[in-house]
Amino acid sequence: MGDASGDELHRRARAAWETNAPFWDERYGEGNDFQRVLIAPATERLLDIKADELVLDVACGNGAFARRLAELGARVVAFDQSEAFIERARARTTEHVERITYHVLDATDAGALASLGEGRFDAAVCSMALMDMADIEPLMAAMPRLLKPGGRFVFSVMHPCFNNPEGSSNVAERVDRDGELVTQSAIKVWHYIRPSVAKGLGIVGQPVPHYYFHRPLSGLLAPAFRAGMVLDGLEEPVFPKGDMTRPFSWEATRDLPPVLVARLRALAAGAPPEIGR
Repeated sequence: MGDASGDELHRRARAAWETNAPFWDERYGEGNDFQRVLIAPATERLLDIKADELVLDVACGNGAFARRLAELGARVVAFDQSEAFIERARARTTEHVERITYHVLDATDAGALASLGEGRFDAAVCSMALMDMADIEPLMAAMPRLLKPGGRFVFSVMHPCFNNPEGSSNVAERVDRDGELVTQSAIKVWHYIRPSVAKGLGIVGQPVPHYYFHRPLSGLLAPAFRAGMVLDGLEEPVFPKGDMTRPFSWEATRDLPPVLVARLRALAAGAPPEIGR
């Protein structure tokens, strides 16, 4: 975004979400198709929540997944930088109220993250929000200190290889397949390895565009590795076969995942990673 500094981009990104929060809450409710079909099932598998575990929900938005975690038996500390989102989250929470606490807190603020408590959480989750953050280093650096030894951090993002607002688009072509012309849906990618910032619409009609911070896989995971975490779970969910008359939809490009869901683990000193679960 031109010559804007990281601090200025963060300020702009935060202001955009504060403006958009009421609209997003009304349209998103307790989850859209991406959340219900792709993100939540994969996230729940990787988190593998046990009853009464304490889970940190990072950038919780209107609290939809925090409420789902409480339904699964977890105790939840949820936060977002947007006061408007937290107001909506509290208003929507009518069940399991005693199992969820909400805070206004900035995930890019190392001091604020430290105030949540060292070695306190069994698990943490960040659902489709890392790409909204101007800086993910403070969060990744804080995770091993916030989590108990062996604690897991599950995050989901738009798949950086295929769903990059500045560097990819859905396309459709007519191709000859065994003598018959058919419509072939695909993703055209022209930019990947360079981190970039773009403005876009997550939901058509939202009051203002918000910022997307694209990072390649290496840029997404390197801060976690520097913090001493390991990657031990990964899913790339796709939509089942849907309405193929919509060639530019993600249902039509169902062999290409629109989202990436990953699990990082904070290891106890000297402990080998737990692989394959």
